[in-house]
Amino acid sequence: MKFNSHKQSYLAVLLALSPFMTLANDIQDKTKSERITVTGSRIVESLEEVPASITLIDEQAINDNIQVSSELQNLLALLVPGMAPSTGSTSNFGQTLRGRNVLVMIDGVPQDTPLRNGGLGIRTLDAASIERIEVVNGATSIWGNGAAGGVINYITQKPGTGKANIMLSQSVRTSLVNTEDSLGYRSVISVDGQNQNLGYVIKLSQEKHGVQRDAEGDILGLQYGISDSRQRDAFVKLAYSLDDNRSVQFTYNYYDSDQDANYRDIAGNIDLGEKTYAVPLAVGETKQGAAQGPEGNYNLMLKYKDDALFENTALTVDAYRQKVDNVFFWSATLANPDLGYDGGQSAILSEKNGLRAVLTSQVALGEVYATFIYGADFLQDVTSQPFLDGRIWVPEMDMGSNAFFVQSKWELGDDWTVKAGVRNESISVSVDDYNTLKLCRSAEVCSTPMAVTGGDIDYDATTYNLGLRYRWSEAFSPYISYSEGFEVPDLGLLLRTATVNDINLVQSEASVIKNYEAGFSSQLDALYFNFALYQSKSELGTGSQLDTDTGIYKPVRAPQKIWGYEASAEYRLSDAWQLSTAYGYTEGKDTKNDVYLGARQISAPKLTSAVRYRADNDLSLSLYWLHVFSRNRFNPNTDGFYTGDQGPIDSYDVLNLSANYQLNNWQLFAGIENLLNEDYFPARAQAFRYGTGYSVKGAGANLNLGVSYSF
Repeated sequence: MKFNSHKQSYLAVLLALSPFMTLANDIQDKTKSERITVTGSRIVESLEEVPASITLIDEQAINDNIQVSSELQNLLALLVPGMAPSTGSTSNFGQTLRGRNVLVMIDGVPQDTPLRNGGLGIRTLDAASIERIEVVNGATSIWGNGAAGGVINYITQKPGTGKANIMLSQSVRTSLVNTEDSLGYRSVISVDGQNQNLGYVIKLSQEKHGVQRDAEGDILGLQYGISDSRQRDAFVKLAYSLDDNRSVQFTYNYYDSDQDANYRDIAGNIDLGEKTYAVPLAVGETKQGAAQGPEGNYNLMLKYKDDALFENTALTVDAYRQKVDNVFFWSATLANPDLGYDGGQSAILSEKNGLRAVLTSQVALGEVYATFIYGADFLQDVTSQPFLDGRIWVPEMDMGSNAFFVQSKWELGDDWTVKAGVRNESISVSVDDYNTLKLCRSAEVCSTPMAVTGGDIDYDATTYNLGLRYRWSEAFSPYISYSEGFEVPDLGLLLRTATVNDINLVQSEASVIKNYEAGFSSQLDALYFNFALYQSKSELGTGSQLDTDTGIYKPVRAPQKIWGYEASAEYRLSDAWQLSTAYGYTEGKDTKNDVYLGARQISAPKLTSAVRYRADNDLSLSLYWLHVFSRNRFNPNTDGFYTGDQGPIDSYDVLNLSANYQLNNWQLFAGIENLLNEDYFPARAQAFRYGTGYSVKGAGANLNLGVSYSF
């Protein structure tokens, strides 16, 4: 089933509207009282007070996109200007924010595994459990290690008011190109309410995918795939008010996702224009490896708040525990014929225990009002990466982190806001003696095992931030800022490929990222506009590159400079019609060798737009458009092939349509992903030449139909 005959007319309409459009940060109401954030400074404050670029995604925008696809990668790519396009898989490896790694959190609790970054942090809970998403664009020291490119904070649902509110939702999903074996379903049960001093939220969701097909009807490749996978999420939040000022809150989230598909890949080569796709196993053929995906990850959080600890001083203390067990795909390149292994499959295991205490004090000094946010963060993280067959690829790394910080905000009259802060973070990582593995990509190409002496690796960094915003008028509110981020390298990656006999000889230095930014916001009646210009520098690279001769990833230690700009605007034509658009451009170089950075960090420019219609709260329609521009910075080798992450990116377009109709307690909804059935390779697939597993096309047109009932 093809839709290409309608493509040009749709694009023409959207291009004509695009000068008036904007990013849908807050789609229902753009009043100042609703533009609030807690992520930028760890306190609740108005966005107009923050001298930084922050993207807010509200619940309505999340719901619109769930009606098309529940994948958070896709949602963030559509709604965050500086976010790289979706990878079209379960992995967010290569989906950077402003060209650097992003720290993903749930209610402020880190979801990434920085000691062995598997690129799975974005997909950590079901979107139905999220009330809003706050994205800090650019390096920040507010939250500590890992926020080199910024922070994505999933703010989970709050308890409702009154008696129990119950919602049941059921939807089905299928390919519109080839329906064979593509039928899937999604179920959500939600209960929330208030019983005297106790508020509660309970959400249970399950989603089963059929096979995923491209625009030609072929099954997408299985590496990090979604075909024949199942996701389950259980979310519970209990909030108890001790009195008018004090409360305690308990939150638990359980998430797992496994792909157990009885298919095998037919390898393609994107240099030759060939895609990797999957076919059913032949009779008698055995599937290799176990199911891939998170094996029952969970977050457990306990929070205590006292809004009047002392006069004009509030206290928040929260403790958390997290368990991660992410199983990766089976790979023949992890073989060891000497020991009888024809391949291998690994899992990243991580357990975190954390404690945070934050005090907020407000002081009036004449006509100057000051807010001080100060406290401490403590974290214990034990991470390893074994093979499922018992071999130890990455030894256990035991990290302890202690951080102390002070942030301040100064209101100078009605017009000026000054923010300044400092954070000191001390990290120590202990590793026992271990041996690297002999791994063979072929009979002729094997790595050399190495006996490595363990020990302690210590880091200590003090980072600063300073920002100024001038509220000259609603029509023009400029800001400038300087912020620093601190990032420990992917130690697991370095340790498992060590070529030295002592971990103290491994190039494991941390990076300090310096982010410079200037921008402004404007509101002219029904038009809201934002613009940001930024540059970030680091003396040490924060990524890694694949040595194609040995198959070993090596750290990038050269200095880097990344720069770019973002613009977004929103225009409300009437109470029913709203238009939005956003553009993001990022570029970067290795300044030592004066060469451009590859797609592992730098994404192609991106334009997103939306047209939204809402009539009397009963009927709503939304059309989202993603346009990824081309990027071609590198030359092929002498054989005519590209290497590493240096492949050229050709432009492509994806349109998504969603609709819902409210009829009393019933809500009927529908969504079409890739409305025009665009036949394309995602940006990462075009650029990455690390193996055939990345040469997978994007999904073709898919239809999602559902119904919800509330009582």
